[in-house]
Amino acid sequence: MENTVTREQIRQALCRRHTEAVQEKLSAACVAVAGLGGLGSHIAVFLARIGVGHLHLVDFDRVDLTNLNRQQYRLCHLGRYKAEALREELLELNPYLHITADCVKVDEENLKELFTGEEIICEAFDRPEQKAMLANGILEYFPEKKLVAASGMAGFGGSNRIRTRKITKNFYLCGDQESEALPGAGLMAPRVALCAAHQANAAVSLILGREPD
Repeated sequence: MENTVTREQIRQALCRRHTEAVQEKLSAACVAVAGLGGLGSHIAVFLARIGVGHLHLVDFDRVDLTNLNRQQYRLCHLGRYKAEALREELLELNPYLHITADCVKVDEENLKELFTGEEIICEAFDRPEQKAMLANGILEYFPEKKLVAASGMAGFGGSNRIRTRKITKNFYLCGDQESEALPGAGLMAPRVALCAAHQANAAVSLILGREPD
C-alpha cells in the first residue's frame, strides 16, 4: 500500500506525545546499534518508534530460523542480511528517518571508522569477546561518546534484576550481569526485550540530557 502520510503529519503526531522540545532533540539525535539480534533489533525498533532521527545499524549476520524466537524479523526475512531487513522494517514505521545499514563485522581494524558519526553507541553483541572488543575500542578512541552495553538477560525469571548501571563517566551497562544462556533457560524474547528496553531508555535519557537510572 502506498504511503500517503507526510513527514509533517508524523512529526506532529510524535510532538503530541513527546512535546515539541523533546521531539526536536530526538529527531536530531544520532545513535548506532552494533549487533542486530535480540537486543539490537528491539533497541532499533524502540528508537525508531519515538522518532530518533538518525540510526546506524551494524551487523554482518543473516536472518536464521532460530533467530525468530526473540528478534524483530519474520519468515520473509530468512537468509537476508539483518541490517538491510531491519532497515526496511524501520522505514515502514517512519519512512522519513535517516537510517544507515552496514552489513559488516565489527573488528579492531574498522571500529574507529564505523562509529565516528554517532553520539551514542548501543552494544548488542552475543559473545563476551565481541562485547569487550567494542567497549574497549569505543572507550579508547571515543571517550567523549556515550556507550550503552548489556550483560546478563538469559532465561525467563527475575525481571526486576534487569537494571541500568553507570560503570564510568560515559559507559552504562544494562542487564543483571549474571545470567548465562543454559539448556532450558536460554535467550528468550521477554527478558531479552526487557534488557533492550533498558538500553533504548538509557539512550533516550542521554539524548535528553538526563542521567540514565
